[in-house]
Amino acid sequence: MPALILEHDNHPAILAAMAATPWTVACLCAGWCGTCTSYRASFDALADKHPDLTFVWIDIEDQADVVGDLDIENFPTLLLQQGATVSFLGTVLPDPQVAERLIRSHTALSAAELARIAAGTPEQRAWQEQARLGDLIRAARV
Repeated sequence: MPALILEHDNHPAILAAMAATPWTVACLCAGWCGTCTSYRASFDALADKHPDLTFVWIDIEDQADVVGDLDIENFPTLLLQQGATVSFLGTVLPDPQVAERLIRSHTALSAAELARIAAGTPEQRAWQEQARLGDLIRAARV
């Protein structure tokens, strides 16, 4: 199944999908970005390869009400989240093998390792306050 696309009218469905799997992998891109357009098929292929995870494609301009305060420096930016714990938020090379290794390494982490990452640096601690995708989606619906 290809990645879900965050739209203005499907927030409840995205939240339900996120609740149904232990991990969410979100790609934050922009419709005008050629790299993002090219990367989209690879991201969908990753979603097909990992049906036990929720993959969400987010156009940061179309969904500015959701992700507007996140500091997206370049594309593609991936967000990996287990439950309410954000374990990664950053730009990656637009290479599906890089994303695959990142996903595998994070989904293999124990609860203790995830907690250590979440509290590791000021930036990682800030992710827990500012980048939880479910919280961002719920806040945009208000």
